[in-house]
Amino acid sequence: MTPPPVACTIDVTVHRRFAVPAERVFDAWLTPRLLGQWMMGPDVREEKLLRLDVDPRVGGHFSMLVERDGERIDHVGEYLVIERPHRLSFTWTIAGEADQDGSRVDIVISPTDAGCELRLTHTLPSAWADYADRTQQGWSRMLDALHAIF
Repeated sequence: MTPPPVACTIDVTVHRRFAVPAERVFDAWLTPRLLGQWMMGPDVREEKLLRLDVDPRVGGHFSMLVERDGERIDHVGEYLVIERPHRLSFTWTIAGEADQDGSRVDIVISPTDAGCELRLTHTLPSAWADYADRTQQGWSRMLDALHAIF
């Protein structure tokens, strides 16, 4: 009997250090007022944030609708792990894109003497390998914007 095929994935990883406690950085991922300041919108890229819905519980969903270059893009996902203030995992896709199964973001926040360090790993299906550099640049830009609010 042949085992089922293993889905190939690509991991994109970004690190940032913050001079604030892990709790503050963690909460910025789940608090809509904060999330809207650094993840989407004109402070991050040329786009307008139209709607931000967050249901911050395991099994809860989020939706971040933006308008970019005249196109509406709805970034959506489901929270898989919420362990304040150290671990957060969620799926990540664009509404209506069926071939993004397997896109997952895992965040680990570790305390340091000066605050905390965040390690973000975005696991992409191999079909999206051509977007790995763009994904890394996007998360880097967002984490720079997160850093700026502290």
